[in-house]
Amino acid sequence: MCDENIPSSLEIQILQEVAEMLQEIDSLEKGASIPVISRDGIVDSEHKIAVSLENGTVVALIMRHAGLASLPASLGQLSNLRVLDVTGNLLTSLPASIGNLRQLKKLYLDANLLTSLPEILGNLQSLEELHADENQLTLLPETIGQLTHLKILNVYNNRLIAIPTSLSRLAQLEEISLDRNQLTALPESFWQLSNLQILHLGENQLSTLSARIGNLTRLHTLDLGHNQFAALPESLGDLSQLTYFLYLSNNRLTALPESLGNLAKLRYLNATDNLLTTLPEAIGNLSQLKELRLYNNQLAALPESLGKLLQLRELHVKNNRLVSLPGSIGSLANLRMFDVSNNRITALPESIGRLASLAELDLRNNKLTALPASAGKLRCLAFLDLRANTLVSLPASMEGLTKLEKLDLRWNKLRVIPEWFQGLEQKGCIIYV
Repeated sequence: MCDENIPSSLEIQILQEVAEMLQEIDSLEKGASIPVISRDGIVDSEHKIAVSLENGTVVALIMRHAGLASLPASLGQLSNLRVLDVTGNLLTSLPASIGNLRQLKKLYLDANLLTSLPEILGNLQSLEELHADENQLTLLPETIGQLTHLKILNVYNNRLIAIPTSLSRLAQLEEISLDRNQLTALPESFWQLSNLQILHLGENQLSTLSARIGNLTRLHTLDLGHNQFAALPESLGDLSQLTYFLYLSNNRLTALPESLGNLAKLRYLNATDNLLTTLPEAIGNLSQLKELRLYNNQLAALPESLGKLLQLRELHVKNNRLVSLPGSIGSLANLRMFDVSNNRITALPESIGRLASLAELDLRNNKLTALPASAGKLRCLAFLDLRANTLVSLPASMEGLTKLEKLDLRWNKLRVIPEWFQGLEQKGCIIYV
């Protein structure tokens, strides 16, 4: 170690105290020092225990999964510490001295046994990231509103019953994860966080969503799944930057807002496990959508506008009440996976043969009595599941499905086994009849 990288005697003393504590619980070999690694590698380090130095001072300290039940109060004297990672320990509380770490930018407390965070945490006014997932927190300190530089707040999988109104003062906040808590409501001031880009509210007990969510115009990822929403405000359509994910699954929704059609950048929409009976025509405006999941609803029909989703690669509508498919379905030239199993479909539109990219088609448990001749044009099809229909014959054109790897026809009523089955089997296709 170069002379300029030797920490002060005080910091050496603190590191020795920490090392001795780790040695006592067999997380560090007797007589060993905490390994020193480069500042650039500290966050992604594979080391469970490590320290990083800069200009002769400690700037980062890692003690992951080390079996620590407490932290020494002396840590608060590492005045230049910028990263502290104590993920995966047995901590039930933090020392008050942690409030002295005025230069701290990243604090990782995930997977401990914390029931609260100290009010003095509000002193960490340089803090940019606070990670406290998988603890036992029931409340956050009101002083969290003093962390005016905070950009990331993750408190997934805790026991939060409310969040402090002071949270609204975190104007720099870009990402917040409140998933898997016990929230029944959010303060109206929450919707002032206009810099948010990622918002996770899934797996709570929320039943209403403020129309002011429309203020969060920078959001690109939104998770509202596994709550108790019966309706969503039209202002959801104001979130024009939603790009990556919109999760609405496992709620009590009977309809989606028409304004959903404004989300022209959205790539993934999940509204499974709701009570949807119809879809808005405007859903066809989601021109960048690549995956649409709508299974486990009560849909009796799909809108013709669905055929406008030209980028769609996966469409999941199993376990609904569909009796037919729109003719426009054939326009989905990029569709690769189509699951329409467990519905009430009696016939497929001739346009189905235009799905030139389709590789997987699941039609099991419907009421099909025949397939259109155009089914033989699905030349990319690898998996075709037709189980539990009432098919008595298959179109001869299906002989041309040379890329088929699996064809499942069990529990149908085929009167004759087609001769062309043999040719498919010779090409390696597995056929179940």
